[in-house]
Amino acid sequence: MLFNSNIFIFLFLPITFLIYFLLSTKKYSLGKYILIACSIFFYAWWDIRYLPLFIGSILFNYIIGYFIANSQPGKGKKAFLVFGISINLLVLFFYKYLGFLFSNINIIFPINLPLINFTLPLAISFFTFQQIEYLIDTFKGEVKKGKFQSYLLFVTFFPHLIAGPITNHKNMMSQFDDESKRLINYDHIFQGIFIFTLGLAKKVLLADTLGHFANNGFNNVSEYGLIESWMISLSYTLQLYFDFSGYSDMAIGAALLFNIKLPINFDSPYKSLNIAEFWRKWHITLGRLLRLYIYFPMGGSRVSLPRNCFNLMITFLVCGIWHGAGWTFIIWGLYHGIGSVIHRIWASSKLKMPKLAAWFLTFNFVNIGWIIFRAPNLHDALILIKGMFGAHGIDLEYAKHTVLSGTNPQDTLGMNILNIVLQWFGNDAIYFGVILISLVIVFKQKNSNHLLSNLTSKINIRSVLLTALLFVLSILFINVSTEETYFLYFNF
Repeated sequence: MLFNSNIFIFLFLPITFLIYFLLSTKKYSLGKYILIACSIFFYAWWDIRYLPLFIGSILFNYIIGYFIANSQPGKGKKAFLVFGISINLLVLFFYKYLGFLFSNINIIFPINLPLINFTLPLAISFFTFQQIEYLIDTFKGEVKKGKFQSYLLFVTFFPHLIAGPITNHKNMMSQFDDESKRLINYDHIFQGIFIFTLGLAKKVLLADTLGHFANNGFNNVSEYGLIESWMISLSYTLQLYFDFSGYSDMAIGAALLFNIKLPINFDSPYKSLNIAEFWRKWHITLGRLLRLYIYFPMGGSRVSLPRNCFNLMITFLVCGIWHGAGWTFIIWGLYHGIGSVIHRIWASSKLKMPKLAAWFLTFNFVNIGWIIFRAPNLHDALILIKGMFGAHGIDLEYAKHTVLSGTNPQDTLGMNILNIVLQWFGNDAIYFGVILISLVIVFKQKNSNHLLSNLTSKINIRSVLLTALLFVLSILFINVSTEETYFLYFNF
């Protein structure tokens, strides 16, 4: 079931909300059970074949967590932790990476291993990492043994189940156990609808529109000229941001209806002045896990500069592998690792760079990285990157002709510019406009986190009208669309 579907918006979400609070006011455990049941139904709606795997993962990790919590400190406790993490990673490897491994072994060695291509179980990376964090927190004593009902709700809670934000057990369950959150909160209802609608508009109005052009470009890579190469790369860079941040906004909004506050996952990452800042603001909950459980245990930045650079490379290699089984993901991870190492060396030199230059360099570094991330292979990625630097021409001849003879001298300057743009880009003029609008929103407008924080202090008529307008437009776009669009991070 998709957040951006009529069945979710008009049936599943309101019905779940009403039944949950109706039962919670009488007996809270009943409310929890209905929320668990609805969340499992939400997961099974996508593909019921993988429901046994999902439930089996929950049962396994709860039992391992129980043994960890009840074991005495020492080798036995650590053995349960290692065993639990190993099984989780083994299952993830089997479904996500085994086919990739076999195909590469067949290339290197004269072995004809069977090519195994499983349909990737929905949300397997997210619920696997979330439960691994639970086991580690239990080992550290930060999570006490609890009821299975609470653990089941922690993992299955539908707003964050499919693509995050990745949540912490202690933070989330302390909210469910708070008696004040068992009653309907009308401020939370409006705040939830507001942030959900912003996310829906990001997805439906911007991400899906940008996605049409990005898909056409990446699925049929050729020697594009400079302008078209930049349009394709910017389309995907903006699509990915609006798609994933839109999902996170919708997840935060849906959870707020139930008085649960999920962690922020994005904080204007494309405004960052260096690559380290970018990763503090992009997919924040994944970055937190990578820092806590990979980067810091290796020593983080509290070691020598060469060792710190090694730690950064390993962390981003894991980040790339987490996103998918393919050389483009691995190279993308190493690419960001190299960028982070260069930034670390630069920072140690105490040299300063003008803010505008720092932003320009960071944004374009990230933009080029997304080409590697999205392209079907490295060869196509390099063709597109070369096009961005003019290796395949600039395609200005038609524009020059338009400027010299295609405009009416009696037109205003604004009309002349508009005519040039429309003739220059032809059928792609609408995409140029959407890219321009998207860039203005990304760099000039307050992000949804700031808008929501302002709304918590005061609900005004302007925010009500904005919510209503965006909601109506989004629903219209959903219903006139001829195809069902998925969220990009469903693939990871």
